[in-house]
Amino acid sequence: MNYKILVINPGSTSTKIAIYEDGNLLKKDNIKHPVDEIKQYKRIIDQLDFRINVVKKWLNEHDVKLKELDAVVGRGGLLKPIPGGTYEVNEKMVEDLKNGLQGEHASNLGGIIAYRIAKPLGIPAFIVDPVVVDEMDEIAKVTGLVEIKRRSIFHALNQKQVARKAAKALGKAYEDVNLIVVHLGGGVSIGMHRKGKVVDVNNALNGDGPFAPERAGSLPVWDTLSLAMSGRYTQEEWKKKLAGKGGIVAHLGTNDMREVEERVKNGDKHAEFIYRAMAYNIAKWIGMMAPVTGGDVDAIVITGGLAYDEMFVSWIKERVSFIAQVMVFPGEDEMQALMEGALRVLKGEEKAKIYN
Repeated sequence: MNYKILVINPGSTSTKIAIYEDGNLLKKDNIKHPVDEIKQYKRIIDQLDFRINVVKKWLNEHDVKLKELDAVVGRGGLLKPIPGGTYEVNEKMVEDLKNGLQGEHASNLGGIIAYRIAKPLGIPAFIVDPVVVDEMDEIAKVTGLVEIKRRSIFHALNQKQVARKAAKALGKAYEDVNLIVVHLGGGVSIGMHRKGKVVDVNNALNGDGPFAPERAGSLPVWDTLSLAMSGRYTQEEWKKKLAGKGGIVAHLGTNDMREVEERVKNGDKHAEFIYRAMAYNIAKWIGMMAPVTGGDVDAIVITGGLAYDEMFVSWIKERVSFIAQVMVFPGEDEMQALMEGALRVLKGEEKAKIYN
């Protein structure tokens, strides 16, 4: 049977839409929304009807008949911590996405839009591997303060996708390998995938791991505390310093890593020093993951937009290749990953999980 699947991935100022049939891409688009148009909505959830209309308009323009769809899948948002997999969207999930259970993010709209389109058609709506996937060993969550536990928030969708690709390239199943997966984007997440579960990973959203293009990463605690209590910054300004204006932005004034790469190639020694420092930090965090499996690592897998920069990847490789072979899968294809998660369920290869 050929399954036709609608995929929806809302971003902060864009909505990605695609139609697949039996795993093959038929149509795909990335609809940009002017900042002024988005700014009129006070909260992200207030954009819901606007985003649904964008999707429906796109479907009409491309003559996609709703009655031909077998499923709709949306990007998962900031739900409560859940194991990885494909989840059928239900009322409880919709409620938690609307309320922003762990915060507001454009991805919260994905599951709701999918549900609103699918329900009248009598077909399932899914989300796949949202950023809140939590498969961490309990021992990995323990910190030196009883009041604080480490949290699992990372690029779960792309990490799981490339982990499956890497396992296949190794001639094995994802559930039979140990992989350290490194997602290089605006934030950097490094996860230990042990036999199909991400048992340890840094919180790539708000202050854990190596510094990144837009993230400050882990910081010396005492100096951080002193700066936070200095009165120089408001709470909102401080949050921005950690996520949005930290990392490469703080040091070099840009989050465009192509610009940084060019500056390095044109002889900017300061830019090269900072860029190498980021590679050093990433390599160090990769090394920190190796003991989780007692050094039993089948491969280190590097992915994300920054993985296209061969110079930067080579700086990481030269520090970590002694641990295991390094495999590189540049970029990310979230739409393909979402579709494949839904297709596995439709084909009976995987059972949809229930959110409660």
